Amino acid sequence: MSQTASPPLIAVLNGPNLNMLGLRQPHLYGSTTLDDVEQLCAETADVLGLAIDFRQTNGEGELVTWVQECRGRAAGIVINPAGYSHTSVALLDALLATDLPVIEVHITNIHRRDEFRHHSFVSKAATGVICGLGVRGYALALQAMAEILESDA
Repeated sequence: MSQTASPPLIAVLNGPNLNMLGLRQPHLYGSTTLDDVEQLCAETADVLGLAIDFRQTNGEGELVTWVQECRGRAAGIVINPAGYSHTSVALLDALLATDLPVIEVHITNIHRRDEFRHHSFVSKAATGVICGLGVRGYALALQAMAEILESDA
Protein backbone atom coordinates (compact mmCIF):
# COMPACT_ATOMS: atom_id res chain seq x y z
CA MET A 1 0.00 0.00 0.00
CA SER A 2 1.26 3.42 -0.85
CA GLN A 3 0.81 6.25 1.58
CA THR A 4 -0.12 9.66 0.37
CA ALA A 5 1.42 12.56 2.20
CA SER A 6 -0.88 14.87 4.08
CA PRO A 7 -1.19 18.31 2.54
CA PRO A 8 0.84 21.01 4.29
CA LEU A 9 -1.17 22.65 7.08
CA ILE A 10 -1.46 26.43 7.02
CA ALA A 11 -2.79 28.19 10.10
CA VAL A 12 -5.08 31.05 9.07
CA LEU A 13 -5.35 33.15 12.21
CA ASN A 14 -7.57 36.17 12.71
CA GLY A 15 -7.46 38.76 15.47
CA PRO A 16 -9.98 40.95 17.24
CA ASN A 17 -13.21 42.19 15.72
CA LEU A 18 -12.88 40.13 12.54
CA ASN A 19 -15.85 38.13 13.80
CA MET A 20 -17.79 41.34 13.07
CA LEU A 21 -16.99 41.33 9.33
CA GLY A 22 -20.10 42.12 7.33
CA LEU A 23 -21.47 44.24 10.18
CA ARG A 24 -18.59 46.47 11.28
CA GLN A 25 -17.82 49.50 9.10
CA PRO A 26 -19.05 48.00 5.82
CA HIS A 27 -17.77 51.10 3.99
CA LEU A 28 -14.24 49.90 4.89
CA TYR A 29 -14.57 46.13 5.16
CA GLY A 30 -17.48 45.33 2.84
CA SER A 31 -20.36 42.94 3.45
CA THR A 32 -18.36 39.70 3.40
CA THR A 33 -18.56 37.75 6.66
CA LEU A 34 -15.80 35.81 8.39
CA ASP A 35 -17.64 32.61 7.42
CA ASP A 36 -17.36 33.74 3.79
CA VAL A 37 -13.62 34.33 4.29
CA GLU A 38 -13.23 30.85 5.78
CA GLN A 39 -15.02 29.33 2.78
CA LEU A 40 -12.80 31.31 0.39
CA CYS A 41 -9.71 30.07 2.24
CA ALA A 42 -10.92 26.45 2.26
CA GLU A 43 -11.65 26.52 -1.48
CA THR A 44 -8.34 28.20 -2.28
CA ALA A 45 -6.38 25.79 -0.09
CA ASP A 46 -8.06 22.82 -1.73
CA VAL A 47 -7.04 24.00 -5.20
CA LEU A 48 -3.47 24.62 -3.98
CA GLY A 49 -3.14 21.26 -2.22
CA LEU A 50 -3.02 22.81 1.25
CA ALA A 51 -4.96 22.14 4.43
CA ILE A 52 -6.02 25.02 6.66
CA ASP A 53 -6.78 25.54 10.31
CA PHE A 54 -8.95 28.69 10.30
CA ARG A 55 -9.45 30.48 13.63
CA GLN A 56 -10.51 33.86 15.07
CA THR A 57 -10.12 35.28 18.56
CA ASN A 58 -10.61 38.59 20.30
CA GLY A 59 -7.98 37.68 22.89
CA GLU A 60 -4.31 38.55 22.49
CA GLY A 61 -3.11 35.74 24.74
CA GLU A 62 -5.14 33.15 22.87
CA LEU A 63 -3.75 34.37 19.54
CA VAL A 64 -0.19 34.18 20.91
CA THR A 65 -0.85 30.62 22.14
CA TRP A 66 -2.20 29.58 18.74
CA VAL A 67 0.91 30.99 17.04
CA GLN A 68 3.17 29.09 19.46
CA GLU A 69 1.25 25.87 18.75
CA CYS A 70 2.08 26.23 15.04
CA ARG A 71 5.72 25.36 15.64
CA GLY A 72 6.12 21.73 14.66
CA ARG A 73 2.46 21.45 13.58
CA ALA A 74 1.97 23.87 10.68
CA ALA A 75 3.98 24.57 7.56
CA GLY A 76 3.15 28.29 7.60
CA ILE A 77 0.97 31.02 9.04
CA VAL A 78 -1.39 33.44 7.33
CA ILE A 79 -2.41 36.02 9.90
CA ASN A 80 -4.70 39.01 10.03
CA PRO A 81 -3.72 40.33 13.44
CA ALA A 82 -6.17 43.24 13.14
CA GLY A 83 -5.65 45.77 15.95
CA TYR A 84 -2.87 43.67 17.49
CA SER A 85 -0.72 44.53 14.47
CA HIS A 86 -0.07 47.92 15.95
CA THR A 87 0.25 47.01 19.62
CA SER A 88 1.49 43.48 20.26
CA VAL A 89 5.17 42.84 20.79
CA ALA A 90 4.11 39.50 22.32
CA LEU A 91 2.57 38.47 19.00
CA LEU A 92 5.72 39.53 17.13
CA ASP A 93 7.88 37.48 19.51
CA ALA A 94 5.64 34.41 19.12
CA LEU A 95 5.73 34.65 15.32
CA LEU A 96 9.52 34.98 15.30
CA ALA A 97 9.84 31.94 17.56
CA THR A 98 7.95 29.67 15.14
CA ASP A 99 10.64 29.79 12.43
CA LEU A 100 7.79 29.48 9.91
CA PRO A 101 6.92 31.56 6.86
CA VAL A 102 4.34 34.18 7.79
CA ILE A 103 2.08 36.17 5.49
CA GLU A 104 0.38 39.16 7.14
CA VAL A 105 -3.00 40.12 5.68
CA HIS A 106 -5.08 43.26 6.13
CA ILE A 107 -8.39 43.77 4.36
CA THR A 108 -7.87 47.53 4.18
CA ASN A 109 -4.75 49.45 3.27
CA ILE A 110 -3.43 50.28 6.73
CA HIS A 111 -1.18 52.97 5.24
CA ARG A 112 -4.20 54.98 4.07
CA ARG A 113 -5.83 54.93 7.48
CA ASP A 114 -5.16 56.52 10.87
CA GLU A 115 -1.51 57.33 11.54
CA PHE A 116 -1.27 54.80 14.39
CA ARG A 117 -2.24 52.00 11.96
CA HIS A 118 0.72 52.70 9.66
CA HIS A 119 3.12 50.66 11.82
CA SER A 120 2.75 46.92 12.29
CA PHE A 121 4.93 45.02 14.73
CA VAL A 122 3.86 41.82 12.98
CA SER A 123 5.44 42.95 9.70
CA LYS A 124 8.88 42.43 11.23
CA ALA A 125 8.13 38.69 11.41
CA ALA A 126 6.33 38.49 8.06
CA THR A 127 7.77 36.98 4.92
CA GLY A 128 5.26 39.18 3.05
CA VAL A 129 2.41 41.59 3.69
CA ILE A 130 -0.82 41.93 1.70
CA CYS A 131 -3.04 44.89 2.49
CA GLY A 132 -5.80 46.84 0.84
CA LEU A 133 -7.05 44.14 -1.52
CA GLY A 134 -10.11 43.19 0.50
CA VAL A 135 -10.79 39.62 1.51
CA ARG A 136 -9.19 38.31 -1.67
CA GLY A 137 -5.92 39.12 0.13
CA TYR A 138 -6.44 35.86 2.03
CA ALA A 139 -6.53 33.84 -1.22
CA LEU A 140 -3.45 35.68 -2.46
CA ALA A 141 -1.68 34.95 0.83
CA LEU A 142 -2.43 31.23 0.50
CA GLN A 143 -1.18 31.27 -3.08
CA ALA A 144 2.03 32.99 -1.96
CA MET A 145 2.42 30.50 0.88
CA ALA A 146 2.05 27.56 -1.52
CA GLU A 147 4.78 29.07 -3.71
CA ILE A 148 7.05 29.65 -0.70
CA LEU A 149 6.61 26.07 0.47
CA GLU A 150 7.19 24.73 -3.05
CA SER A 151 10.43 26.72 -3.44
CA ASP A 152 11.65 25.54 -0.02
CA ALA A 153 10.94 21.88 -0.83
